[in-house]
Amino acid sequence: MPIEDSSTSGEAAEQLSLLRLLREDLRCVKLRDPAARGELESLLTYPGVHAVIWHRLSNRLWRRGWRFPARFLSWLGRFLTNVDIHPGATIGRRFFIDHGAGVVIGETAEIGDDVTLYHGVTLGGTTWSPGKRHPSLEDDVVVGAGAKILGPITVGRGTRVGANSVVVNDVPADVTVVGIPAKVVYPDGAGKKVGRIDLNHHFMPDPVSAALSHIIDRVDFVEARLGLLQRHVREERSDEKHDQEEPCS
Repeated sequence: MPIEDSSTSGEAAEQLSLLRLLREDLRCVKLRDPAARGELESLLTYPGVHAVIWHRLSNRLWRRGWRFPARFLSWLGRFLTNVDIHPGATIGRRFFIDHGAGVVIGETAEIGDDVTLYHGVTLGGTTWSPGKRHPSLEDDVVVGAGAKILGPITVGRGTRVGANSVVVNDVPADVTVVGIPAKVVYPDGAGKKVGRIDLNHHFMPDPVSAALSHIIDRVDFVEARLGLLQRHVREERSDEKHDQEEPCS
């Protein structure tokens, strides 16, 4: 017998038919991947699409309390796609995993609508305690390749997470974050759509390089000041020596 499930998250997705959700997932591929040439090709050859299909199926079983069948279906999807999505994860509409490989999404993760993940992304937990322990991604978030988002934090709507960044704190909406730990580098509107979808998440400054550049400029300034002071000291000593060597009249 299936066990009771009191979870109420993901109700909006539950109200849609499974077929409609899958059609939306498939149609959004062409909008976000210029290499996609048609829905049939995407359906047959995109492991990211396959992973989402397996998750939609296993998640329906999970929400109805059929935990073991859900976990088995999830394992089968992972085996076939190399994308590990826990069947309890809540995923919104038009979800796309580009170059699906090595993606891990934990049990209590929550993902909004129109979210895009690249390969190697982890939505992981930071505690063994039960309850909410995985991140929440609001609508229109783009997460670059290899990024890790850890803990029960929230990434705001329209935000872009740079490749290989590690996010461990809440992120506001409409910004771009990069680094370890991730810092905001483009505030106010960095993640808004331009045309169909804004995928220019590679146009990011290097905050470490910027900090080093600032330090180098400051060192150059201090060295110039020190050189000027040393020259003044030498001139004063030379004048004092010259005055001492003059014969008395």
